[in-house]
Amino acid sequence: MTSTEYSTGRPHPKRLLHNARLVAATLVLLLAVPHIVCAQSKAQLEKDKVRLEKEIKQLNRDLAKAKQSSRSGQQHIKVLDKKIGERTKLINNINGQVNLLNTNIGHTQDTLRQMRNQIDSMKDEYARVVRRLYGERGSLDAMVLLLDTKSYNHAFLRTKYFHDYSRYRRRQARHIERRQNELNDTELLLVKQKREAANLLAQEKQHRDQLAAEKKQQSQQLSKSQQKERDLQAQITKKETQKRKLQQQIQKLINEEIAKANKQRTATGSNGTSTTTSDPATDQFASAKGQLPWPVYYTRVSREYGKYTHSSGGQNMNNGIDLLCKSGTAVQSIAQGTVSRIFTCPNGTKGIIIRHGQYMSVYANMGTVTVRENTKVSQRQNLGTVYTNSDGAAEFSFQLWKGTSSLNPRTWLR
Repeated sequence: MTSTEYSTGRPHPKRLLHNARLVAATLVLLLAVPHIVCAQSKAQLEKDKVRLEKEIKQLNRDLAKAKQSSRSGQQHIKVLDKKIGERTKLINNINGQVNLLNTNIGHTQDTLRQMRNQIDSMKDEYARVVRRLYGERGSLDAMVLLLDTKSYNHAFLRTKYFHDYSRYRRRQARHIERRQNELNDTELLLVKQKREAANLLAQEKQHRDQLAAEKKQQSQQLSKSQQKERDLQAQITKKETQKRKLQQQIQKLINEEIAKANKQRTATGSNGTSTTTSDPATDQFASAKGQLPWPVYYTRVSREYGKYTHSSGGQNMNNGIDLLCKSGTAVQSIAQGTVSRIFTCPNGTKGIIIRHGQYMSVYANMGTVTVRENTKVSQRQNLGTVYTNSDGAAEFSFQLWKGTSSLNPRTWLR
């Protein structure tokens, strides 16, 4: 037995206090380390969450713009795809925060159990000390300690031991109170962590519901876009079919006009009338090459003269030039001549063929016609108006022929 221990066999109160402090310091360190690490991870996750939420808000604004500006819906789908990707990242971020909180909650619960066990142990030790002192209160009277001794030094040591235990009891009571307060604070932290976890889970559910709605919207938009694409493709196919029929129809009409002109020349020659190779109307028209006025005022050329490949992969020949015009645009004759034919186009619109000697100008996709067949017209004379469809589009087709050969109108118009 050392000099700091006594014949009673009880440990010195200072040693008890020292051991209690070591236990408390160890628990505080164990509690602090995971919280420091978790706090850093949590701060980064919260920062990422704020950034993702800002990106989603911006994407919502971009989506609203895409809805207004995108006719095909493809831009809308592209933005929605990105938005869904960001929403998924946000949900994963929230899951990360929830998992981190669950880990923190587990650490906090472990700390609470250790603190409760420590406090219970301290209370038990304190109760044993109090009971022992209470049982020996008669023998620990100051006078008894002085008289019932073998020596003065022995009496002094007993008195000091009594005072040390008294101080230990008071310190132990204060330490228990502090640990109890720390326990209460830790319990409040646990409640806060659980509440935060519940809020994050509610946010996750909300974002998952929004994600499901966005995916549904994406599916609907994609179906709508695909349907619109099919409708547009069907319209294009129909239009190309009508155009091909129009080309064939005009070619047939041109052949008929040439045959009719040849028949007239043959009939004139059989009556003894002198024939000549010179044709004033033909010569006059040919001399105006590159100086003829455009038949309409247009906003854009939708298709040039020549062969082209349409969207379905096939090839067509455009024997003229197609022009987009404003609704109600007037159509004028490019030169003086004779209205040889007024016909109905495959799409139900009107068309005119004007003869200029051996040359013929063709005006198609007209809504109204103000001239009659076999009547003469002058240059820039009004022939009618361009047809406007239900969508407000007005597309005019113009062709120029010499005999059975089509000509590029751009080389003739100024």
